[in-house]
Amino acid sequence: MENIIGRKKEVKELENLLLSGKAEFVAIYGRRRVGKTFLVDEVFGEKLTFRHSGLSPVDEQGKANNLKRQLQHFYQSLLLQGMRRSHCPKNWLEAFFMLEQHLQLTDKRGKRQIVFLDELPWMDTPRSGFVTALESFWNGWACHRKNMMLVVCGSANSWMLNNLVNNHGGLYGRTTYEIKLSPFSLAECETFFKSKGIPMSRYDMAQANMILGGIPYYMNYFVREKSLAQNIDALFFARDAKLKNEYARLFASVFAKPEQMTTIVGFLSTCRNGYNREEIVKGTGFSNNGDLTKLLNALESSDFIEKYVPFGESRRNPHYKLIDPFCLFYLRFVEKQKEMEPAFWMNNVQSAKVNAWRGYAFEDLCTRHIGRIKQALQIGGISTEQSSWALHGDSDKEGAQIDLLIHRKDNIVNMCEMKFYSEEYTVSKDYHKTLVRRTNTLMEHLKRKNAIQTTLVTTYGLTRNEYASDFVHVITLDDLFVQ
Repeated sequence: MENIIGRKKEVKELENLLLSGKAEFVAIYGRRRVGKTFLVDEVFGEKLTFRHSGLSPVDEQGKANNLKRQLQHFYQSLLLQGMRRSHCPKNWLEAFFMLEQHLQLTDKRGKRQIVFLDELPWMDTPRSGFVTALESFWNGWACHRKNMMLVVCGSANSWMLNNLVNNHGGLYGRTTYEIKLSPFSLAECETFFKSKGIPMSRYDMAQANMILGGIPYYMNYFVREKSLAQNIDALFFARDAKLKNEYARLFASVFAKPEQMTTIVGFLSTCRNGYNREEIVKGTGFSNNGDLTKLLNALESSDFIEKYVPFGESRRNPHYKLIDPFCLFYLRFVEKQKEMEPAFWMNNVQSAKVNAWRGYAFEDLCTRHIGRIKQALQIGGISTEQSSWALHGDSDKEGAQIDLLIHRKDNIVNMCEMKFYSEEYTVSKDYHKTLVRRTNTLMEHLKRKNAIQTTLVTTYGLTRNEYASDFVHVITLDDLFVQ
């Protein structure tokens, strides 16, 4: 397993389950391209007794892979892995019965049998009866065999959660373990690039994460002889760009109604703080009903969007914001290009538009690494809530925008400012006045028992001048890279 970067916790969990001595039903889910299949292959490798991966919902010609094709593919997997030639199953109940027979014939008493079903949601085509058949396979046979380990993976998190983890039917409480695989942290990205021999500063690694979101599959396209800008051009803007069609595939492979999902995601991308439900209805034209709830829940489960309550607002009026870095970057820079410029990123790397994006993207990066920020503040063990805050001004008062508020149970509120700079940040006289105004405005909206600690999260620290003491805490990029 020397090829695995990070994932120490997940590897240990799978190894422990392998040796548990009882039947295990393990569900692994996470964003497309995050490395679920790679993890299973690296941990179990040749120990796998049977493996199968569902066919993508549509083939390269855009034709649907229906129940018949899925069953033919499953039968072929059985034949390739040693089952005696028989006939293609007519339904999933028969397909799983064939699998049971094959496993019984290959069972070596006492030896763990590992069945790996990848891209499980793809097998559940309309009216296929797949979930019922899976339920029959596990409840009627597999769960009674102490040497059985069923591992299932899927990128459609909402399907995995609704049909397996939170199932209220025959599979209720049947999964014995679940693993949600997350994208790489900055520390894991650094380990990855070093393992590939790719020379890159932490400043550029942070930008790579701000674009690709720590998705190993995307990062694997990086070429060591190219700079960050050249690699980004090769991935997004070149005539044969590696990720040219990834945005469309991302939604088509995960959701049954990808067009509706991209409509919501596209609308949310127009405001960095997102919108409430009423605004989403108005902006997308969707009806305000249960179908919209299902769409939003599915996007949230798959980590494309985040549901949150802005500071000071009612919990009955949550907001939804787009948080997937890849989608944010694609919609901001790639989709809007009328004619693709092959060296767009290289030519615009210092432009005002890109610099503005860096500021917003760094705020999102910090939010994704909130655990590292808390660690740097030495409050890792304190219960906290995080939120942003935007106070709209009027004729008497100016508005206030605060990137991140960390509300702590010890009555401290860390008012965090994020600044992505290529050198130390310097607090100017004007910015000093802005900080004082923001602090005073926020204090008016906090309880009397609370105190504010101004906190700067930046790349290379703070220049010491007469206003440097405005910040109680200074957190640098190096702090975000801590394991």
